[in-house]
Amino acid sequence: MLTSISIDSSGFANKAEVILSPNFDNRPNKSNISLIVIHNISLPPGIYGGDNIIDLFTNKLNPDNHEYFKSISNLKVSSHFLIRRSGSLIQFVSCLDRAWHAGESSWNQENNCNDFSIGIELEGSDYDAFEPEQYRCLQELIQSIVNHYPIQGIAGHSDIAPSRKTDPGPFFEWDKIKSLFQDLIYKN
Repeated sequence: MLTSISIDSSGFANKAEVILSPNFDNRPNKSNISLIVIHNISLPPGIYGGDNIIDLFTNKLNPDNHEYFKSISNLKVSSHFLIRRSGSLIQFVSCLDRAWHAGESSWNQENNCNDFSIGIELEGSDYDAFEPEQYRCLQELIQSIVNHYPIQGIAGHSDIAPSRKTDPGPFFEWDKIKSLFQDLIYKN
């Protein structure tokens, strides 16, 4: 698979709009980036577009803009990437750093998945299908990450934190990426 997305030596994707999040820190081991975690997000829930996700990841979410925001505006969270409904790509944190996307989590008996994973958020929810443009971008991004880091698996947030999370949800079509990356371990 040819990809137009590439990851540079500083951990940034060439085709991503970079909007830096303050919500990251150093990984304990930069050479142990071995997992990709797929999420979904919409703010407010089920509403797409706008800058609310960006505002959440950059600590600028105004709690007065929506009732739901009052419960999350103090969270300090981020992801490495966000793929919009249009297929456009935003990067918030270098792949070399630890983004705060997984929370309490475990994969292959290893806790704290943020330490060794790259988080990819898809603008979406558990109640809607994702767009073809999102899958195209996701496929290219995963290929680029796999080409650059020793990725051993791809999992959904629900797979690494099953008691807390349901994303990427029942509408995520795992077959659209599994067939491209047969040699990786899939938790789903």
